[in-house]
Amino acid sequence: MLKKTTLLFILLIVLTFEVKAQETTKPIFKDGEAQIVEAFSTPEKWVRHDLFVETEFDTDGDGKLDRVHVDVTRPYQTDTEGLKLPVIYESSPYYAGVAPDVDGVFWDVKHELGDSVKERVHPEVIRLGERPIISNSQIEKWVPRGYIVVHSSSPGTGLSQGSPTVGGDNESLAPKAVIDWLCGRAKGYTEPYGTEEVKAFWSTGKVGMTGTSYNGTIPLAAATTGVEGLEVIIPVAPNTSYYHYYRSNGLVRSPGGYLGEDIDVLYDYIHSGGEEAFIPKSKEKINDAEIPKAFKNKRAYSNTMVRDTEMKNGMDRITGDYNDFWAGRDYLNDMTPMKAAMLMSHGFNDWNVMPEHSYRIYKKAKEMGLETGVYYHQYGHGGPPPVSMMNKWFTHYLHGIENGIENESNKAWIVREDDKMEAPTAYKDYPNPDAEAVILHLTSGAPEIGGLTTTKTQKQGKETLTDNYSFSGETLARAEITSHRLLYVTPKLKKDVHISGVPQITVKLTSNKPAANLSVWLVSLPWNDSRKAKTTDNIITRGWADPQNHKSLTESEPLKPGKFYDVTFDLQPDDQIIKAGQQIGLMIFSSDKEYTLHPKPGAELTIDLDGTHLTLPVVGGSENLD
Repeated sequence: MLKKTTLLFILLIVLTFEVKAQETTKPIFKDGEAQIVEAFSTPEKWVRHDLFVETEFDTDGDGKLDRVHVDVTRPYQTDTEGLKLPVIYESSPYYAGVAPDVDGVFWDVKHELGDSVKERVHPEVIRLGERPIISNSQIEKWVPRGYIVVHSSSPGTGLSQGSPTVGGDNESLAPKAVIDWLCGRAKGYTEPYGTEEVKAFWSTGKVGMTGTSYNGTIPLAAATTGVEGLEVIIPVAPNTSYYHYYRSNGLVRSPGGYLGEDIDVLYDYIHSGGEEAFIPKSKEKINDAEIPKAFKNKRAYSNTMVRDTEMKNGMDRITGDYNDFWAGRDYLNDMTPMKAAMLMSHGFNDWNVMPEHSYRIYKKAKEMGLETGVYYHQYGHGGPPPVSMMNKWFTHYLHGIENGIENESNKAWIVREDDKMEAPTAYKDYPNPDAEAVILHLTSGAPEIGGLTTTKTQKQGKETLTDNYSFSGETLARAEITSHRLLYVTPKLKKDVHISGVPQITVKLTSNKPAANLSVWLVSLPWNDSRKAKTTDNIITRGWADPQNHKSLTESEPLKPGKFYDVTFDLQPDDQIIKAGQQIGLMIFSSDKEYTLHPKPGAELTIDLDGTHLTLPVVGGSENLD
C-alpha cells in the first residue's frame, strides 16, 4: 500500500498537469508591442488551408456570385486550445504571376499630341501557384507575435473568380467580403463551386490590412466600404487614383520606369485568372460550338467586357481629361464611409506611385476626423514603416492594448536625409505646421540661367524654349546653355532650407502649336553626378500639366498661337532640407523623356516671366530663404 506522502505527491503532479492543460497560449505584450511567443514560433505546426469566399458581385458573366480565393496561416493553438486571434490581411493581384514583358506591350509614345496610334500587343499570363498557399508574405513577421495571417487573390487573378477591373468597385468589395467572412457575415467554401462551408471560428473579428503598391491600394479600397471589423490599415506607397497614376493635370503621363504604360496595360499584366470555360448565365449547359469565339473562357469574356470596352471607351489617351471612368477609380471620391484608423507610408522620391497618392488620402482622412499618422522617407517606391511602429498600431487597434498610439501629439514621422529608415524624426504633422508659403519670382537669363528671388522685379519680358524630347531632364538641368529649357535659380543658400508641403507653380505661356507638354522640375544645384549621390541630392520634386486644361481638368481646349494662358498646378509633395551653399533651381521645359509622350521636336513655349511664379512651402518662411 502506498504511503500518504506518496499519494499526495502523485496528486500534486496530476493537478499540475491538469492546470497546465487548462492554460491557453496567449499573446504577450511589452512596451505596447506584441512580442514573439515561442509557442507561436512553430512553422511546422502552423495550420495552413485555403477556401473560397463568396462576394456580392458577378463580374465574369456566369450568373453566379464570384468567389475569392483566400488562404489562412494560423498558430495550431487555434485548433488545440480554442484560441481566437486577430487577423493581418494582405490582398494582391500579383500572387499568381504576371504577364511577360514582350515587345509592343506598352503604348507607343512617339507621336504628336492628340494623335491615335496602333493597337498594342496583349500578352497572356501563365498562372502560377498551387493550393493551398497563395503567399508567404507577412507570416514570419506576425504569426509568432500572436496574429493570424490571411491572403487573397484579387478578382480575376489566380483562382479568384471575376474580372480584374484595376480600381473598379469589385476590387473594393472583394476584400470586404473576406473581412465579412472573418467576422461571420459572409460564406466561405472549401471549393470554388462547392457547397461545403468553412467558418472562421478562430477569428476575433478584428482585422488589420497592409501591403505595398497595388497591395497597399487594396487596404484603402476595403476601408472605403466602411466594412465592420477592419480596424486599421497601413498602406505602403498605395495607388489612390488611377488617373493620378497615368495622367497629370490633363497630361498623358507614364509612371516612372514604365514609359507607355496605361491602365489597360496593367490589366493585362495582372490578368492571371479566368482560365475556366465561359458558360453564359442564360444557359446551364451549352455546346462548345455555341460559345462565341471571343468567350472561349472567362478570361476572354473579361478582356472583351472590361479591357476592350470599358477601358477602351473610358481611358482617353487623346485628351487626358478627367472623366467618369477615372472618377470611378479615384478612392478620394469614396472615403465617406471609411472609419478605420490609418498609418500611411510613402517615399518622397517615389516616381512610380508618386507621393501625391498618399498625401491626398492622409489629408482627407484628417479632415474626416479619423485616427491617422503618416510615415515618409526619402527613397523610392516601397518602404514600410519600422516594424516597431507597425507593431504598435496593430497591437492597439487589433489587440486593444492601450499603448497611447492614438494620443501621440506627433502625427508625422519623416526619415531625414541622413537618417536610417527605422529612425525617423517625429513632427507634429505633415506638412510641417511651421511651413509658410513663399512666393518666388523669375528674372531673365535664357538661354543661360535666370534668377529665382523673393523680390518681384517688373518687366522681365518673355523667354522661349524649344521642345526636344531627346534631351533628358537631367541633361537639361546640368546644361549651362540650351534652348530646350528655361532655368531659374536662387542665390547660394546662406543656411539650410527646409521645404515641407506641396509646391505650386503658375506658368503664363503661349504655344506655337495647339497642344504641348509642360514639365517642371525643382532641382538642387550644382548637380551631384557622383556615384555616391543620394536620392535627395539633385531632384527636389517635379510636376507635369497639359496647358489645354488650364481652365478645367475635365475639358481641354486647343491652344491658340500667340495667346497667353495661366497654367497653375501642384508639384509633388516633399519634405526635404536643402543644404547651405546649394541653389534651388526651377526648370521649365516641354516633353519629359522619361514620363511624357514624345512629339516631334520643334514646339515652342514662350513664358511670360512677370506672370510666372513658384510658391514654395518653407519652414520658417521667407526669412529662412533670404
